[in-house]
Amino acid sequence: MKTLTLVDKIAYIFLIIIFGFGIYYANSNLTYFDEVYTKEDGFVEYGTALLLFCSSILLFSRFIKLQKTKKTLWKLGILAIAFVFIFGAGEEISWGQRIFNIESSAYFKENNAQAETNLHNMVVNGKKINKLIFSQLLTVILIIYLLILPFIYRKFAGIKKLVDNFAVPIVKWHQTIAFLLTTAILVFISSNRKWELYELAFGVIFFLIFLNPFNKEIYETN
Repeated sequence: MKTLTLVDKIAYIFLIIIFGFGIYYANSNLTYFDEVYTKEDGFVEYGTALLLFCSSILLFSRFIKLQKTKKTLWKLGILAIAFVFIFGAGEEISWGQRIFNIESSAYFKENNAQAETNLHNMVVNGKKINKLIFSQLLTVILIIYLLILPFIYRKFAGIKKLVDNFAVPIVKWHQTIAFLLTTAILVFISSNRKWELYELAFGVIFFLIFLNPFNKEIYETN
């Protein structure tokens, strides 16, 4: 536990509590789990959006602080990651549509599975983009990022240099383990709403990665 910071410990305790209650409700009161605990526009969904947004703000703040001392590739890398996460935060809450009671355009009503203004629920030729791209592609990316990249980063100097040049944070092993454990825990939850908890875990763990990566020197002044 010496490798864990106080923030790490708080975050993991938070996930243990959230997933613990999730398993309990999913197996004792499935209706409550679906319609209250993990409901649309509930604390789990908003928590995910907030964490993704905080991750992007953290990266933008580092860009502003360090951009004068960093090279172009570093700037491109950190901005690209920041925009990906702010996009994810916006998609999670349909860009505030339900919060501000904004009606979807005719195009989204016709082509979005939930008639909302977002991309991940779009339907193309009868197939949801969420399943084809956001789920399957994201799974491949996570496997590469969490399991493969940490090994080759530590083994090959050329890969290390390339990754650091683009300001890509490398996970610590406890962060990888946390992802694997949350993935395994989903077996104990039968509801399809379990993916809301998984997305929350994604938000928590990636915030920890950005906050204190293995290659934390990428966020230091040259």
